[in-house]
Amino acid sequence: MSDPENTLVMDTSKGTLKIELRPDLAPNHVARIKELAREGFYDGIIFHRVIDGFMAQVGCPDGTGMGGSSKPDLKAEFNSEPHVRGVCSMARTNNPNSANSQFFICFDDAGFLDRQYTVWGKVSEGMDVIDKINRGEPPRNPDQIVSLRVAADV
Repeated sequence: MSDPENTLVMDTSKGTLKIELRPDLAPNHVARIKELAREGFYDGIIFHRVIDGFMAQVGCPDGTGMGGSSKPDLKAEFNSEPHVRGVCSMARTNNPNSANSQFFICFDDAGFLDRQYTVWGKVSEGMDVIDKINRGEPPRNPDQIVSLRVAADV
């Protein structure tokens, strides 16, 4: 693990994975994810939208895809990092500056999202765990984040 302060450890109902954070690409989004992780915000939240061949979305406290944290929405930090397998990017509404707590992990290349969603990290270990997440919008038996922590705190 290169930088524990910029690595997330995600325990899910399917196993554990690590995400390398990219503050060089999206410093404000990385700071938000770390802040929420340190508050335990993501613990117990379900993967509410999981589309085979596309992505797994998580981060809505009510599990509907409509909610977020009590913190203000973030200004977009679109970057040139491509949406490829394992990339972590922020979900948002049609408003580019509406990202809050929801994010998604790409199963496959999704180049049509490039420069329109904020990439802030990439799965560095355990992509096989994400591949096992139950599919659906919403899934009948949704998987969840058991805990999400900054590696430096573990």
